[in-house]
Amino acid sequence: MRAVPSRLGSRGQPEQSRATILQAAIQEFARRGMAGARIDAIARAAKVNKALLYYYFGDKETLYGASLDYAFGQMRAHLLEVLERDLAPKEKILTYVGSYFDYVASNKFNRDLIQMEMMRSGQGSPHLKRIAKQYFQPLYRSLGTVIRQGIEAGEFRPTNPLQFIPSMVALVVFYFISAPVLKSVIGSDPLSAERIAERRAAVLDFIAAALFLPNQKPERVL
Repeated sequence: MRAVPSRLGSRGQPEQSRATILQAAIQEFARRGMAGARIDAIARAAKVNKALLYYYFGDKETLYGASLDYAFGQMRAHLLEVLERDLAPKEKILTYVGSYFDYVASNKFNRDLIQMEMMRSGQGSPHLKRIAKQYFQPLYRSLGTVIRQGIEAGEFRPTNPLQFIPSMVALVVFYFISAPVLKSVIGSDPLSAERIAERRAAVLDFIAAALFLPNQKPERVL
């Protein structure tokens, strides 16, 4: 591969330059969607010129796909680490849900970009199959294993992981998606630190009540 000319702003750090472009792209795509995002705006935010951006990514669709991979990859790495911990099933599930909630709450642009892609998928997104295979399937398989282990250990009530996992995800994600409407309903900011802490505790309590057998309360709620 030919070297990136230094005049384009890489300063001999191609991985750092690439990450900076992707972080700027995630924000632009999250705000404006694939159709509305502008390459000029991404280049300005990343403090590079368009030539460097096109050198790395070729075109807008490729940059969008790389942004999805960056966002989903960060989330997958964060959550798989939790699933690899040596914890009892009930502790692992609550730790996972708490970590997932914290990730979604703390990464506004990543969550907005992911939501944009979910909406775009119905319009024939070329990235959906790759995303499902690389990022969703590993998490679903691992979560399904934890749930089945909990059932076998007598910690969880019998439940179908294929039904329970989407419900668990929805408990976390829908709150943030519906925040603008919820603000009008409750008369306060649902994304304030106080309200987010309340929601986190409520989600964990709901999961425990829905999944754990009686007398299987967790030793700690994370």
